[in-house]
Amino acid sequence: MKTYHLRAVIVRVTKGDQVVTTQAFGPSMTGVPATAAMHFRNGAVAFAYVATLLMEYVDEHKVSLNDTISRWMPKLPEANKVTLKMLANQTTGYPDFETDPAWTAAFNANPFHIFTYQERLGYAFRRPVQFAPGKNWSYAHTNFMILGQILSMIGKKPLATLLREKVLGPLGLTSTTSSETSSMPNPVLHSFSSEREVALHIPPKVTFYEEATYWNTVWGTPVGANETTNIYDLIKTAVAVGTGKLLSRSSYHAMTDSNLLGFGHKQPNCAPSCFKQIPAYNFGLGVVKAGSWILQDPLLSGWSSTEAYLPSRKIAIAVAATFEPSAFNAQGVEPNAADPIFRSIGAYMAPGDAPPVKK
Repeated sequence: MKTYHLRAVIVRVTKGDQVVTTQAFGPSMTGVPATAAMHFRNGAVAFAYVATLLMEYVDEHKVSLNDTISRWMPKLPEANKVTLKMLANQTTGYPDFETDPAWTAAFNANPFHIFTYQERLGYAFRRPVQFAPGKNWSYAHTNFMILGQILSMIGKKPLATLLREKVLGPLGLTSTTSSETSSMPNPVLHSFSSEREVALHIPPKVTFYEEATYWNTVWGTPVGANETTNIYDLIKTAVAVGTGKLLSRSSYHAMTDSNLLGFGHKQPNCAPSCFKQIPAYNFGLGVVKAGSWILQDPLLSGWSSTEAYLPSRKIAIAVAATFEPSAFNAQGVEPNAADPIFRSIGAYMAPGDAPPVKK
């Protein structure tokens, strides 16, 4: 906690049916200790749920990963070349609306604003496609936003309903809920951030640190997948996704194998989101691989969290963390601290198959 300037940390580790530890450190708010029961945003963990729903539809023979999105969204750029698989593994070439300066300015002006699908789509395609579909890799929230809309069309229900009925419910995730507003169920792990410091023209020598708990995080996930969770559901997710509980073996491997290892490269128009996929970080379908570990590690609105699973040893790790003011640099950027904490715990729990260190 001292190394990464953390305010609070919640951690749970299991090995098979054994609970190794469940602990909470530090305060949620001043005078209010963090507890393992507290809820926090799960961000990109929802991508793993969305990808699971996609693979369920593959198993049900409703779609193929190689189906082009022209079947549902013919007006999108390169719709006759972009496939469902490309949306799920981040190889479409679509720009990320989050990296558009106009979107960033709008968010910083009002972090409570609920960005609609059409608004985000507009920000995304103010710029041209960054590369030909399937020719590079670049992290883009745009991809999963579009995939969520398509899955809703396939299932003929809102995505939140489909996820609840076909993923969250069957996995027994009783503390994971979605909302289109900023609401969170109690008890809450409060978050704090300095990321708006530059946008608000705060002088560098002035400490700027504001509560970010109820900023609206709808922007980061598909419509219907803006979720909160707790450490118990996060560890259940690590195990369920890491074992492919709801999927056929072929769909599980399609989702979690390191099929992109060595793929991708830097290029100016998508930096820093495009890079070569390496053992310490390579993307499956909605999940990340680090060596033999299957994980997701979101960072948003002052929360950092990670859920990870090592299939060969049945080890699951879940971490959630918030930050002190000193964690943020002059640009208001903080480290994704839950990720190196997971990797340290993973090295301790499985020294023969430790997660590679991400540099």
